[in-house]
Amino acid sequence: MNPSIQQLRVFVAVAHSRSLAEASERVHLSQPAISIALRKLEENVGGALFARTTRQLALTPEGEAFLPVAVRLLNDWNEAFEDLNDQFSKQRGKVTVAALPTLAAGLFPRVIKLFHEAYPRINLSLHDVLAEQINQMVREGRADLGLSVPPSDAEDLTFEPVLEDSYVVVCPCGHPLLAQSAVAWSQLAAYPFIGINRLSSSHQDIDRIMQSVGERLDILCDARQIATVGRMVAAGLGISVLPSLSFRQIAADGIEYRPLVEPTIRRELGIILSRRHPPSAATSALRQLIHHHE
Repeated sequence: MNPSIQQLRVFVAVAHSRSLAEASERVHLSQPAISIALRKLEENVGGALFARTTRQLALTPEGEAFLPVAVRLLNDWNEAFEDLNDQFSKQRGKVTVAALPTLAAGLFPRVIKLFHEAYPRINLSLHDVLAEQINQMVREGRADLGLSVPPSDAEDLTFEPVLEDSYVVVCPCGHPLLAQSAVAWSQLAAYPFIGINRLSSSHQDIDRIMQSVGERLDILCDARQIATVGRMVAAGLGISVLPSLSFRQIAADGIEYRPLVEPTIRRELGIILSRRHPPSAATSALRQLIHHHE
Protein backbone atom coordinates (compact mmCIF):
# COMPACT_ATOMS: atom_id res chain seq x y z
CA MET A 1 0.00 0.00 0.00
CA ASN A 2 1.29 3.49 -0.87
CA PRO A 3 1.55 6.18 1.79
CA SER A 4 -1.32 8.67 1.87
CA ILE A 5 -0.96 12.43 1.53
CA GLN A 6 -2.08 12.82 5.13
CA GLN A 7 0.66 10.46 6.30
CA LEU A 8 3.23 12.48 4.39
CA ARG A 9 1.94 15.73 5.92
CA VAL A 10 2.15 14.22 9.41
CA PHE A 11 5.66 12.93 8.77
CA VAL A 12 6.92 16.32 7.53
CA ALA A 13 5.24 18.19 10.40
CA VAL A 14 6.75 15.88 13.02
CA ALA A 15 10.16 15.89 11.29
CA HIS A 16 10.26 19.70 11.35
CA SER A 17 8.95 20.13 14.90
CA ARG A 18 10.33 16.91 16.50
CA SER A 19 7.25 17.11 18.72
CA LEU A 20 3.88 15.38 18.50
CA ALA A 21 2.21 18.26 20.33
CA GLU A 22 3.54 20.92 17.97
CA ALA A 23 2.84 18.76 14.92
CA SER A 24 -0.70 18.27 16.17
CA GLU A 25 -1.27 22.03 16.00
CA ARG A 26 0.26 22.28 12.53
CA VAL A 27 -1.84 19.60 10.87
CA HIS A 28 -4.94 19.95 13.08
CA LEU A 29 -4.98 16.33 14.23
CA SER A 30 -4.96 14.85 17.71
CA GLN A 31 -1.71 13.38 19.01
CA PRO A 32 -3.13 9.82 18.97
CA ALA A 33 -4.13 10.33 15.31
CA ILE A 34 -0.61 11.54 14.52
CA SER A 35 0.91 8.51 16.23
CA ILE A 36 -1.35 6.20 14.20
CA ALA A 37 -0.47 7.97 10.93
CA LEU A 38 3.25 7.67 11.64
CA ARG A 39 2.95 4.00 12.53
CA LYS A 40 1.04 3.23 9.32
CA LEU A 41 3.58 5.20 7.27
CA GLU A 42 6.44 3.23 8.79
CA GLU A 43 4.57 -0.02 8.10
CA ASN A 44 4.10 1.06 4.48
CA VAL A 45 7.76 1.94 3.91
CA GLY A 46 9.04 -1.06 5.83
CA GLY A 47 11.00 0.47 8.70
CA ALA A 48 11.37 3.16 11.36
CA LEU A 49 11.59 6.79 10.28
CA PHE A 50 11.92 8.15 13.82
CA ALA A 51 14.00 7.12 16.81
CA ARG A 52 11.92 7.70 19.95
CA THR A 53 13.85 9.22 22.88
CA THR A 54 12.60 10.46 26.21
CA ARG A 55 12.80 14.10 25.16
CA GLN A 56 11.92 14.23 21.48
CA LEU A 57 11.58 12.37 18.22
CA ALA A 58 14.74 12.12 16.13
CA LEU A 59 14.89 11.11 12.50
CA THR A 60 16.60 7.85 11.66
CA PRO A 61 19.08 7.92 8.73
CA GLU A 62 16.29 6.55 6.56
CA GLY A 63 13.99 9.28 7.83
CA GLU A 64 16.61 11.96 7.05
CA ALA A 65 16.91 10.63 3.50
CA PHE A 66 13.12 10.48 3.05
CA LEU A 67 12.36 13.98 4.39
CA PRO A 68 13.35 15.99 1.26
CA VAL A 69 11.49 13.47 -0.90
CA ALA A 70 8.34 13.85 1.20
CA VAL A 71 8.60 17.66 1.08
CA ARG A 72 8.96 17.58 -2.71
CA LEU A 73 5.98 15.23 -3.08
CA LEU A 74 3.79 17.49 -0.95
CA ASN A 75 4.89 20.58 -2.89
CA ASP A 76 4.15 18.85 -6.21
CA TRP A 77 0.75 17.76 -4.89
CA ASN A 78 -0.15 21.27 -3.75
CA GLU A 79 1.12 22.88 -6.95
CA ALA A 80 -0.84 20.40 -9.08
CA PHE A 81 -4.10 21.33 -7.39
CA GLU A 82 -3.27 25.03 -7.43
CA ASP A 83 -2.64 24.80 -11.18
CA LEU A 84 -5.87 22.88 -11.69
CA ASN A 85 -7.80 25.40 -9.62
CA ASP A 86 -6.24 28.25 -11.61
CA GLN A 87 -7.38 26.63 -14.84
CA PHE A 88 -10.93 26.05 -13.64
CA SER A 89 -11.11 29.60 -12.27
CA LYS A 90 -9.58 30.86 -15.54
CA GLN A 91 -6.65 32.46 -13.74
CA ARG A 92 -4.16 30.58 -15.89
CA GLY A 93 -4.14 28.61 -19.12
CA LYS A 94 -3.82 28.75 -22.88
CA VAL A 95 -6.33 28.76 -25.71
CA THR A 96 -5.34 28.14 -29.32
CA VAL A 97 -7.68 29.52 -31.98
CA ALA A 98 -7.68 28.78 -35.72
CA ALA A 99 -9.58 31.42 -37.70
CA LEU A 100 -10.25 32.51 -41.25
CA PRO A 101 -8.15 35.58 -42.08
CA THR A 102 -11.33 37.65 -42.43
CA LEU A 103 -12.43 36.71 -38.92
CA ALA A 104 -8.94 36.93 -37.48
CA ALA A 105 -8.77 40.56 -38.58
CA GLY A 106 -12.44 41.55 -38.59
CA LEU A 107 -13.83 40.02 -35.40
CA PHE A 108 -11.09 38.63 -33.24
CA PRO A 109 -9.00 41.72 -32.32
CA ARG A 110 -11.72 43.25 -30.15
CA VAL A 111 -12.54 39.82 -28.68
CA ILE A 112 -8.87 39.37 -27.74
CA LYS A 113 -8.86 42.76 -26.04
CA LEU A 114 -11.97 41.99 -23.98
CA PHE A 115 -10.77 38.48 -23.13
CA HIS A 116 -7.36 39.72 -22.01
CA GLU A 117 -8.99 42.35 -19.81
CA ALA A 118 -11.15 39.68 -18.15
CA TYR A 119 -8.50 36.92 -17.97
CA PRO A 120 -5.04 38.53 -18.15
CA ARG A 121 -3.15 35.33 -17.27
CA ILE A 122 -4.63 33.20 -20.05
CA ASN A 123 -2.49 33.13 -23.16
CA LEU A 124 -4.25 33.27 -26.55
CA SER A 125 -2.59 31.83 -29.65
CA LEU A 126 -4.12 32.71 -33.04
CA HIS A 127 -3.56 30.93 -36.37
CA ASP A 128 -5.13 32.63 -39.41
CA VAL A 129 -5.53 29.80 -41.91
CA LEU A 130 -7.96 28.46 -44.50
CA ALA A 131 -11.21 26.66 -43.70
CA GLU A 132 -9.93 23.11 -44.31
CA GLN A 133 -6.89 23.76 -42.16
CA ILE A 134 -9.14 25.07 -39.38
CA ASN A 135 -11.24 21.91 -39.47
CA GLN A 136 -8.13 19.74 -39.35
CA MET A 137 -6.53 21.68 -36.47
CA VAL A 138 -9.71 21.44 -34.36
CA ARG A 139 -10.18 17.78 -35.29
CA GLU A 140 -6.62 16.91 -34.22
CA GLY A 141 -6.75 18.98 -31.03
CA ARG A 142 -4.10 21.43 -32.28
CA ALA A 143 -6.68 24.20 -31.95
CA ASP A 144 -9.17 24.45 -29.10
CA LEU A 145 -11.64 26.44 -31.17
CA GLY A 146 -12.14 27.41 -34.81
CA LEU A 147 -13.73 30.48 -36.38
CA SER A 148 -14.90 29.63 -39.87
CA VAL A 149 -17.70 28.69 -42.24
CA PRO A 150 -19.82 25.59 -41.47
CA PRO A 151 -17.76 22.44 -42.05
CA SER A 152 -19.14 20.07 -44.66
CA ASP A 153 -19.44 16.34 -43.97
CA ALA A 154 -17.71 16.62 -40.59
CA GLU A 155 -19.64 14.57 -38.04
CA ASP A 156 -16.81 14.91 -35.54
CA LEU A 157 -17.14 18.72 -35.48
CA THR A 158 -19.88 21.06 -34.27
CA PHE A 159 -20.73 24.48 -35.66
CA GLU A 160 -22.29 27.34 -33.68
CA PRO A 161 -23.47 30.30 -35.83
CA VAL A 162 -22.19 33.66 -34.66
CA LEU A 163 -22.73 36.14 -37.49
CA GLU A 164 -23.47 36.52 -41.19
CA ASP A 165 -21.18 38.18 -43.71
CA SER A 166 -21.85 39.17 -47.31
CA TYR A 167 -19.69 39.63 -50.40
CA VAL A 168 -18.77 43.03 -51.80
CA VAL A 169 -17.09 44.12 -55.02
CA VAL A 170 -13.93 46.13 -54.37
CA CYS A 171 -13.01 48.72 -56.99
CA PRO A 172 -10.40 51.45 -57.43
CA CYS A 173 -11.77 54.92 -56.75
CA GLY A 174 -13.50 56.36 -59.82
CA HIS A 175 -14.44 52.96 -61.25
CA PRO A 176 -17.75 52.91 -63.21
CA LEU A 177 -19.28 50.27 -60.91
CA LEU A 178 -19.02 52.68 -57.98
CA ALA A 179 -21.70 54.86 -59.60
CA GLN A 180 -24.20 52.17 -58.57
CA SER A 181 -25.52 51.58 -55.05
CA ALA A 182 -25.25 47.81 -55.62
CA VAL A 183 -23.64 45.63 -58.28
CA ALA A 184 -24.98 42.45 -59.90
CA TRP A 185 -22.64 39.47 -59.95
CA SER A 186 -23.03 39.20 -63.72
CA GLN A 187 -21.50 42.68 -64.17
CA LEU A 188 -18.15 41.50 -62.78
CA ALA A 189 -17.36 39.62 -65.99
CA ALA A 190 -16.84 42.88 -67.90
CA TYR A 191 -13.71 43.94 -65.98
CA PRO A 192 -10.25 42.52 -65.20
CA PHE A 193 -10.46 40.60 -61.95
CA ILE A 194 -7.99 40.04 -59.10
CA GLY A 195 -8.68 36.63 -57.58
CA ILE A 196 -7.94 35.40 -54.08
CA ASN A 197 -6.35 32.20 -52.81
CA ARG A 198 -7.71 29.31 -54.88
CA LEU A 199 -7.97 27.10 -51.78
CA SER A 200 -10.03 29.60 -49.80
CA SER A 201 -13.73 29.14 -49.09
CA SER A 202 -14.41 32.57 -50.63
CA HIS A 203 -12.79 31.60 -53.93
CA GLN A 204 -14.96 28.48 -54.07
CA ASP A 205 -18.08 30.54 -53.34
CA ILE A 206 -17.21 33.06 -56.08
CA ASP A 207 -16.66 30.30 -58.67
CA ARG A 208 -19.97 28.68 -57.76
CA ILE A 209 -21.94 31.95 -57.92
CA MET A 210 -20.44 33.03 -61.25
CA GLN A 211 -21.30 29.63 -62.68
CA SER A 212 -24.88 30.04 -61.44
CA VAL A 213 -25.25 33.41 -63.22
CA GLY A 214 -23.71 32.01 -66.41
CA GLU A 215 -20.65 34.28 -66.55
CA ARG A 216 -16.88 33.83 -66.39
CA LEU A 217 -14.46 36.16 -64.65
CA ASP A 218 -11.60 37.74 -66.58
CA ILE A 219 -8.97 36.80 -64.00
CA LEU A 220 -5.79 38.84 -64.32
CA CYS A 221 -4.07 37.04 -61.44
CA ASP A 222 -4.66 35.44 -58.04
CA ALA A 223 -3.16 36.78 -54.80
CA ARG A 224 -2.79 34.73 -51.62
CA GLN A 225 -3.18 37.62 -49.17
CA ILE A 226 -6.24 39.85 -48.93
CA ALA A 227 -4.01 42.86 -48.26
CA THR A 228 -2.25 42.19 -51.58
CA VAL A 229 -5.61 42.05 -53.35
CA GLY A 230 -6.44 45.47 -51.90
CA ARG A 231 -3.16 47.00 -53.09
CA MET A 232 -3.56 45.59 -56.60
CA VAL A 233 -7.10 46.94 -56.85
CA ALA A 234 -5.96 50.34 -55.56
CA ALA A 235 -3.27 50.34 -58.28
CA GLY A 236 -6.01 50.05 -60.90
CA LEU A 237 -5.16 46.52 -62.08
CA GLY A 238 -8.71 45.27 -61.70
CA ILE A 239 -11.65 44.70 -59.39
CA SER A 240 -12.13 41.94 -56.83
CA VAL A 241 -14.72 40.31 -54.57
CA LEU A 242 -14.10 39.99 -50.86
CA PRO A 243 -16.15 39.23 -47.74
CA SER A 244 -17.27 42.55 -46.27
CA LEU A 245 -15.49 41.77 -42.99
CA SER A 246 -12.17 41.52 -44.81
CA PHE A 247 -12.37 45.17 -45.87
CA ARG A 248 -11.00 45.93 -42.39
CA GLN A 249 -7.81 44.10 -43.35
CA ILE A 250 -6.91 46.32 -46.26
CA ALA A 251 -5.96 49.96 -46.44
CA ALA A 252 -8.99 51.91 -47.62
CA ASP A 253 -6.96 54.50 -49.54
CA GLY A 254 -7.70 54.31 -53.24
CA ILE A 255 -10.48 51.71 -53.05
CA GLU A 256 -14.19 51.56 -52.36
CA TYR A 257 -16.74 48.76 -52.30
CA ARG A 258 -20.37 48.09 -53.15
CA PRO A 259 -22.67 45.23 -52.06
CA LEU A 260 -23.20 42.42 -54.54
CA VAL A 261 -26.74 41.39 -55.50
CA GLU A 262 -28.58 39.13 -57.93
CA PRO A 263 -28.03 36.92 -56.03
CA THR A 264 -27.50 38.35 -52.54
CA ILE A 265 -25.31 35.83 -50.75
CA ARG A 266 -25.13 35.57 -46.97
CA ARG A 267 -22.16 33.68 -45.62
CA GLU A 268 -22.66 32.09 -42.20
CA LEU A 269 -19.66 32.29 -39.87
CA GLY A 270 -19.24 30.81 -36.44
CA ILE A 271 -17.43 28.65 -33.92
CA ILE A 272 -16.15 25.16 -34.68
CA LEU A 273 -15.53 22.73 -31.83
CA SER A 274 -14.53 19.09 -31.67
CA ARG A 275 -16.99 16.48 -30.44
CA ARG A 276 -14.04 14.38 -29.24
CA HIS A 277 -12.18 17.02 -27.23
CA PRO A 278 -14.32 18.72 -24.53
CA PRO A 279 -13.50 22.44 -24.22
CA SER A 280 -11.46 23.69 -21.26
CA ALA A 281 -12.87 26.29 -18.89
CA ALA A 282 -10.78 28.96 -20.67
CA THR A 283 -12.04 27.85 -24.10
CA SER A 284 -15.64 27.94 -22.86
CA ALA A 285 -15.11 31.47 -21.54
CA LEU A 286 -13.76 32.60 -24.92
CA ARG A 287 -16.64 30.89 -26.70
CA GLN A 288 -19.19 32.76 -24.58
CA LEU A 289 -17.40 36.05 -25.18
CA ILE A 290 -17.46 35.55 -28.96
CA HIS A 291 -21.20 34.84 -28.87
CA HIS A 292 -21.81 37.89 -26.69
CA HIS A 293 -19.71 40.32 -28.74
CA GLU A 294 -20.39 39.19 -32.29
